[in-house]
Formats: sequence, structure tokens, C-alpha cells
Amino acid sequence: MHPLAAAATAALASALEFVEAATIVMAVAYTAGWRIALRATVAALAVLIAICALLGPALVRYVPLDILKIAIGLFLLLFGYTWLRKAIWRYGGRKAMRNEQAAFDKEVGELKRRSEDRFAFATAFNGVLLEGLEVAVIVVTFAASDARAMVWAAGGAVAAGLAVALAAALLRHPFSRVPENAMGFLVGVMLLSFGTFWSGEGFGIAWPGDITLVYLAALYTFCALALAWYWRARPELA
Repeated sequence: MHPLAAAATAALASALEFVEAATIVMAVAYTAGWRIALRATVAALAVLIAICALLGPALVRYVPLDILKIAIGLFLLLFGYTWLRKAIWRYGGRKAMRNEQAAFDKEVGELKRRSEDRFAFATAFNGVLLEGLEVAVIVVTFAASDARAMVWAAGGAVAAGLAVALAAALLRHPFSRVPENAMGFLVGVMLLSFGTFWSGEGFGIAWPGDITLVYLAALYTFCALALAWYWRARPELA
């Protein structure tokens, strides 16, 4: 697997999750103060680092490689299917497009109704932890397939996290202009492609090299666009 593909996939997936986490953190900061929001963020990141440090090496050391590829491949297929299904529904008109401004306003409204420091801390902590866990799982899967790919994937995730954090610090505004729907579509295609590739390897399929990922991505993209067009053209079926 080309390390740049691992880095790109991890970076895009991480950027989406970090944008959602940053939206929650900023909502907490606007209503309960930055001190609570940052404390919750640091606590959640510490838990995530511990999970990655324990889970990644344990998988590589104790689980046979073929079984690991099958398990991880099937997991990524499910993960990618979930993301791509939402993207298809959104572009097909069956589901509302993701809007970070609306998500921000919803979080602020809920926090104002509760107006408790403990609730605000828990909201930011859970937001960062849950979104970060999805990033951690993706990075750890690369550790199971290729140590070099894992390093690149981790680097992509860290770069995405730093970029989102810097943007949040400078703008202090919801990421309403981030093309999250398009990114979700692309990440879904990439995860499905990796999942198919690794599952196939685990079951003994001899792929014709890493170029297979390009063919798989093209196939999934065509099918997803066709489905989105179909739903858009048949609104009576929604």
C-alpha cells in the first residue's frame, strides 16, 4: 500500500471528525467559557492517546495477520458503507445536507437550557472523545496492515487535527464553509476501497498490486454517483 494513500485517507477522515468535535468545543466555549472547553478537550485527548498506545501494538503482536486483515477489512467496509450511504442520501435528496452552523446553533441552544459547568464539560469531553475514537480506530487499522502505513496515517491524522485546531483558534467560528458533504463522500469511497482490498488479501485473493485500490475507488464512486442520481431523479421514492 502506498503510504501517501494511507496518509490522505486518514487526513480526510480525521478532518471530518475534528471539524465536528471543534464545533462542539466552540459551542461549549461560547456558553460556558474556554477554560471548561479546553480542559475537557485535553482530558479527552489524553484518553485517546492511551487507547492508541495500548490497542495498536496489542493487535499487531497477538492477532495473526490474515485474521487481522479480514477483521479490519470487514470493519472498514461497514465504516465506509455508513459514511457513503449518508453521502448518497444527502446528494440524492433523501437526507438533509450536513450544516456545521446549524449543528453549532443546536449545541449552543442545548447548553443554554442546561447552563451547568459539569454538563458543559461532559458535552465537550464526549464530543472530542467520540469523534476522536473514530480517528483512532482508522489509524490503528493501518498499524495492523503495515507499520510504515500506520506512521503515515498517524501523521495525516495529526496534521488534520492541527489544521482544524489552528483554524478554530484563529476563526473562532463554526466551520460552515467546509465542504463536509463532499469530504464524507470521498472518505466513504476510500474506506470501502481499503476494506475490500484488505478483506480480499485476508481471504487469499491475489490483487494485481496497489493499483487495485484505484480501480476499486473508481467502481465505488461510479456506483455511488449513479445511486445519488437515481434518488434525485425519483423523489417520489424518498
